[in-house]
Amino acid sequence: MPELEGPPPGDAAADEAGSSALRSFLGLFVVPLVVIILCVAVFIGFGWIAYDRQTTTDYLNDLQSWSKSRRVQAAYELSKILVADPRALDEEPGARQEVRRLFQETKELEMRQYLALVLGRTHDREAVPLLEAALKDPDDTTRIYTLWALGTLGDPKARGALEGALADPDPGLRKTAAFALGELGDRAAVPRLAAALDDAVADVRWNAALSLARLGSAAGLPVLETMVDRRLLAQVPGITGEQQEEAMVSAVRALAAVGGAKYRSTFARLAAADPSLKVRQAAIEAGKEVVAR
Repeated sequence: MPELEGPPPGDAAADEAGSSALRSFLGLFVVPLVVIILCVAVFIGFGWIAYDRQTTTDYLNDLQSWSKSRRVQAAYELSKILVADPRALDEEPGARQEVRRLFQETKELEMRQYLALVLGRTHDREAVPLLEAALKDPDDTTRIYTLWALGTLGDPKARGALEGALADPDPGLRKTAAFALGELGDRAAVPRLAAALDDAVADVRWNAALSLARLGSAAGLPVLETMVDRRLLAQVPGITGEQQEEAMVSAVRALAAVGGAKYRSTFARLAAADPSLKVRQAAIEAGKEVVAR
């Protein structure tokens, strides 16, 4: 399941190399360097406090800053603001048009990716053609952000592009497309999502089943049942304990939504015996939900 929140990506290798160099340097110049670092930290700290107090207008202005890091950070901050308030740009004349222009013209991958999120979260339907065109971007990460944005945007016109991505050779793009179709909320996508239940990749099948549940379809129930079976989950190559837990919690909620009382015994079993506190809590809540109906 896609996870698109988080700070702007950095270079892990460079960070590791930098940390190693810093450790060596500290061994030679401990006292003076610590003083310098503390002074710089205080300066940077005050700078970030001021940056966090910026307004939507400030971030829009920063999108055209000479500094790449400032442009990327501004795009990221705008995407965060719009999570809480999708109408945050409505009071800024020309803001949507400006974001569309920058998304279309920028060559910076990170900025383009975060601007895709901004377009999706503003529900700017005029952005649909731009986002569909971005699905031809050679960068797979940009295409994933774009698929997510098309789903979040909520325009049924995007359904064709999202359904087309379900046939992409890259499973990461297929699973994002499956997720996005559920976010889109168009029940016309049910047949294509149902076909994705037979995908060779478990994560694609899971996202298709979860999206079907969000659309009110029970077609994905057999797949959802496998997602609450720890023995079957353990057979998925490379899956971590955290991913198993996430899959189970999502499946429990989906089973409650479209399966109802049929799964009362499943919820009771998980609530009583599953090793994960999160899974047990989700099962308890699901059991109460189906009883209350």
